[in-house]
Amino acid sequence: MFVVIFGRMSCPFCVRAKHLAEHLESNGKIEGYRYVDMPSEGVTKEDIAKTAGKPIHTVPQVFIDQQHIGGFTEFDHFVRQQQLLAS
Repeated sequence: MFVVIFGRMSCPFCVRAKHLAEHLESNGKIEGYRYVDMPSEGVTKEDIAKTAGKPIHTVPQVFIDQQHIGGFTEFDHFVRQQQLLAS
């Protein structure tokens, strides 16, 4: 699994999503991740909406293997549902 997170470093949920991806990568649960800092890379919510196929109102936005998962809450839920975190 490869995770891409679109967010802003000023957003606490974006930072939490990044830390979760780092944790998963360091434990070998995902192949890797990429954090896209939207302001510095010139990415807008409209750009993400085109890829996600629906309007985007909040960040972070998480994609796993190019499939849109949602925000931090959905990413966290996915990780727990797939039992990717050590108990």
